[in-house]
Amino acid sequence: MRNLTNCITRLLLGLILFSVVSVPTDAAKPGGRLIVIRVANFGSNIAANLKIDGQTVANIVQGRRYDHRIAAGRHLLTVSAVPNIELRQPTSITVSVRSGGTYIFTALWDSDRVYLRPTTLSPAEMAKLGL
Repeated sequence: MRNLTNCITRLLLGLILFSVVSVPTDAAKPGGRLIVIRVANFGSNIAANLKIDGQTVANIVQGRRYDHRIAAGRHLLTVSAVPNIELRQPTSITVSVRSGGTYIFTALWDSDRVYLRPTTLSPAEMAKLGL
């Protein structure tokens, strides 16, 4: 009986160890960090709709930002205003993400379109925003 208990205990410990080693964590996944900031004068009743590779990932409303990990590689970021009652066309930018990199963009208005601009924030401004 004791041998059976030892065998079962070892088997369970082996399975637990295998599952812990084989499950990747966010920190272990290769990729970078994508941050999209919405400017304050974007509009109070308008959100910035952010798509990555054609998939909506966020509607960034006033006072919020998008801040998530993104897989390494080339990605198409697309932004538009929602609600889009004036049928404005979305704009896109390509970003090549490297492991460990941080990519910060700002969603802005330019006359009648929304676009993403790579940040020009200083390190002090980024620290102030908690980035």
